[in-house]
Amino acid sequence: MEKRPLPKSFLAAPIAHRGLHDVGAGVPENSLASFGAAIERGYGIELDLQCSQDGVAMVFHDYDLARLTSETGPLAMRTAAELGQIALTGGEEGIPTLAETLALVAGRVPLLIEIKDQDGALGPNVGTLEAATVQALQGYHGDVALMSFNPHSVAALAQLAPHLPRGLTTCNYLPEDWPTIPKARLAELVPIPDFTRTGASFISHQASDLGSTSVLTLKAEATPVLCWTIRSEVEEKAARRVADNVTFEGYLPA
Repeated sequence: MEKRPLPKSFLAAPIAHRGLHDVGAGVPENSLASFGAAIERGYGIELDLQCSQDGVAMVFHDYDLARLTSETGPLAMRTAAELGQIALTGGEEGIPTLAETLALVAGRVPLLIEIKDQDGALGPNVGTLEAATVQALQGYHGDVALMSFNPHSVAALAQLAPHLPRGLTTCNYLPEDWPTIPKARLAELVPIPDFTRTGASFISHQASDLGSTSVLTLKAEATPVLCWTIRSEVEEKAARRVADNVTFEGYLPA
């Protein structure tokens, strides 16, 4: 499958994890305010997408609303209009759509977009969120790259938008970190076996596992390696021994 190269902008400035957020300062994660703050400092932006009940790509990390809002229950059971009226805890904004985010960013910094698994077991029951993402991106002219832990999602993106760069979000897949996923499926994913078949052009890997054989093999093949999530200059220095760029939060990289 043909791959699209990762734009060089993703290897330049560090990438703000869920935007440059600081809830204590009234700037929640994955909020328009956090994206504006990242733009002001010239950082790239990483964000997460979930799917609303009516099939709209929403910028939100969790499957449930409880951690990040005063509401509870699955995000997927609310419409985009309803979600837009739910304030993010610590801020004054509602949950933004991808379209609203794209209008704000307007190509000023690169956007690293993670599509959260909608299958529930990193399996093939995907497509709605991927289609909604590609629809929102129509006509967008800034640098953007799409990624997911679910290889089926990345393969779907290859079919829906072969012109967009895509990658795999990866980690060591420890069962204690993925209690709802069958252990056999986790073991399958450890060696990153889907990189070629999905037409991926980069990975974004767990920082503490950058020394794994699968990562170093891809690195030796000149594959761009991003990593998550760096929280200090010390961690950044260690990660950059392997990683070409870092996704960060909680401090301001140089």
